[in-house]
Order: sequence, then C-alpha cells, then structure tokens
Amino acid sequence: MEATPDLRVYDLGHLGLVASTVDRIGLVPLVDERVGPRPGEKVSTGVALVSPEGATL
Repeated sequence: MEATPDLRVYDLGHLGLVASTVDRIGLVPLVDERVGPRPGEKVSTGVALVSPEGATL
C-alpha cells in the first residue's frame, strides 16, 4: 500500500465562487458607476463591496 502524502486543507468557504461570479458579471464597475467616487475614500465602493475584509471606505 502506498503512503499518503501529507495534505493540508483550507476552508475558503464560498469566496472563490463569489469572486468569480462578481468578476464575470462585472459588478465592481457597475457599482462604482452608480455610486461614484467619494471624498477621501481609499478604495472604491465596488471594491469594498467584494472585499473579504470589508474594506473601510
């Protein structure tokens, strides 16, 4: 019987699926177009919307 290599498994939840879908439908530019830029923001609203950490606007 062959030895099984050490494997590490990481739970990424649904983030990959969500990021792929958001990219495919073009949600970030759409949100940015509708909301527009805000004074002093470091990231756009669209980017903050899909950020896993929930970036501060």
